[in-house]
Amino acid sequence: MRKESLEVISTNTCATPWEPHTELGKTFFMKTFCADKNTGMLVQEVVYPKGYKITWHKHNCSHGIYVLEGILETHEGVYGPGSFVWFPEGNLAEHGAAEECSARVLFITNKTFDIQYKNR
Repeated sequence: MRKESLEVISTNTCATPWEPHTELGKTFFMKTFCADKNTGMLVQEVVYPKGYKITWHKHNCSHGIYVLEGILETHEGVYGPGSFVWFPEGNLAEHGAAEECSARVLFITNKTFDIQYKNR
C-alpha cells in the first residue's frame, strides 16, 4: 500500500531576496525559507546589524537560533558561529548582535510566531 505523499519544501536560499523588517524603529533583514501552513513552524535566515538588539520580549512559541556568522548576544550569554540557543515558549528574552559585528543566524520556531514586548 502506498502512503500519501506530503509536500516537500525546497528553497534556493541564494536566490531568496532579503526583506527588511522594522521593529521598534530598528531594522534587521530576513529571508523566509519555510512557513508551515499546518503547524505555523517557521525557518528564516536573519541578519541583525551590529549593535541591534530585540529588547525584552516573549513569544507564544519556542524558538531556536543557530549562529552562522558573527556574535549573538542574549540575556543568557554570548554565542559565536556554530552555537545553537533554544528559547522555551513564554520565556522572557533579549537577543541580537554584538556591538562590534553583525550576526547572521538561522531562526526556527515550533509553531506560529508572535512577539510581545515587556513594557507593552
